[in-house]
Amino acid sequence: MKAEIKKMHSPDIQNLTGFYPEVEDNFGFLLQMFVGPKGEQGFESFDLIVCTPKWLISSYEEKEMVFGLHHLIAFEYNYEKIYNKLKRYVERFDEPDWSSLAMKIGRISRWEFQDYQQLED
Repeated sequence: MKAEIKKMHSPDIQNLTGFYPEVEDNFGFLLQMFVGPKGEQGFESFDLIVCTPKWLISSYEEKEMVFGLHHLIAFEYNYEKIYNKLKRYVERFDEPDWSSLAMKIGRISRWEFQDYQQLED
């Protein structure tokens, strides 16, 4: 089974393809990838922060430490580069089922069902 990005969305940016940050090398925003099995209906959300190194520096205290989990660090805003980087990552896997595939995609982004555990009756 292979995966594909069905669409991308940000609650912080209305138009991802037309966006231009106020400060070219200092931005950060939530990006939601909607990914599903290739050629099939349906998708699930995988969230990550797209940011620059300067945004990280300006967003945290100098003495803080930050885990880089679920961050894509860019040096400029270029929608096509961001999309293509994520597309190559998502499409590289071939797994026997969706759960295995989603866990691998979840290595770089927070899968909406990452910590899901079915309740017992």
